[in-house]
Amino acid sequence: MLKGKHIILGVTGGIAAYKSATLVRLLVKAGAEVQVVMTPSAKQFVAPLTFSTLSGKPVISEFFTANTGQWNSHVDLGLWADAIIIAPATASTIGKMANGVADNMLVTTYLSAKAPVFIAPAMDLDMMAHPSTTRNLELLKSYGNHIIEPASGELASHLIGKGRMEEPENIVRVLSDFFVPKDLEGKKVMITAGPTYEKIDPVRFIGNYSTGKMGYALAEEAARRGASVTIVSGPVAVKPQSSDIRIVSVQSAREMLDAAQKEFVDSDIAIMCAAVADYAPDHYADKKIKREKDEIPVIKLVKNPDIAATLGKEKNPHQYLVGFALETDSEQSNARHKLHSKNLDMIVLNSLRDSGAGFGTDTNKVTIFTNDGSSESFDLKSKDRVAADIFDTIIKSQK
Repeated sequence: MLKGKHIILGVTGGIAAYKSATLVRLLVKAGAEVQVVMTPSAKQFVAPLTFSTLSGKPVISEFFTANTGQWNSHVDLGLWADAIIIAPATASTIGKMANGVADNMLVTTYLSAKAPVFIAPAMDLDMMAHPSTTRNLELLKSYGNHIIEPASGELASHLIGKGRMEEPENIVRVLSDFFVPKDLEGKKVMITAGPTYEKIDPVRFIGNYSTGKMGYALAEEAARRGASVTIVSGPVAVKPQSSDIRIVSVQSAREMLDAAQKEFVDSDIAIMCAAVADYAPDHYADKKIKREKDEIPVIKLVKNPDIAATLGKEKNPHQYLVGFALETDSEQSNARHKLHSKNLDMIVLNSLRDSGAGFGTDTNKVTIFTNDGSSESFDLKSKDRVAADIFDTIIKSQK
């Protein structure tokens, strides 16, 4: 979402300025064009050369370039920017921004800008808690600025409390999320994720290697786009980053079916991403099955319900149903068959024969088939980017 964006990074005079070097690197890596504007005191913490090297642009700090007398126009900078982020934002700079004290290049640029502004405070805990800082931050919020709350932890004073600048990775995520199109606003999205565990006895089960990473990436993307999101999740270790995602935890395929049917009633979009066990033991032993000397237990299996096919029968015309097909052979023909036999609107194929795809990886390689007969294959990407491709295709096919 940051590719091609013009970002002004304001760096002020606090010890957390060292984190801003990492922030520049991450923004550039995400495809953004970054212009660093430093306050005079910030140069006492990190040399401008560091930022100019990382950003590929000369750092701006003064109204005039000393050796040439060139005027640095805060108005032009403000018009150039797609977003401004102040990180770290000291109590001094926050106070100046809140009250219009335009005595340096950064604050004058801020006052001239029409772009959204993100402020990442960083200071000692007592300064952070002071009524003047609290008031100034509330004023900045009331002006429409976005405050990226500082974290709690050990500070430069060696005291422990709230005041640590948020980590650069999280700042980039906040900025990226802001630019995600809110094309799912008002929509309800239900996603199944993870494996199912079919119990044999109190200590054993039938399952698979699914980690839930793809399903949770889809949930994060839907939430970023403004949807109300529910995950019906099998047992996984992964947790959602967004606090707006609701989780319904299940274990078995039948539990997942019951929960999915309940959530599907009010859903606009449902994505069947879970790796549901096809079979379950027909009998559950309520005590651990012991290993006997000469006797090998026989476990009879029964078919589990097909959740995607069941929802396909219950689907209303306004609902959009997506399935997943993880295949090892005859991939495309198997995926197309599932698309039509289960009354899906779209199916996402991935193959275990593709390196970097499948269970437990952070990447995936997919081909998307829609029920109008079209298909599109994508290169190997992070599961976050695959999730974006899937929702882009959903939005496009609904137009």
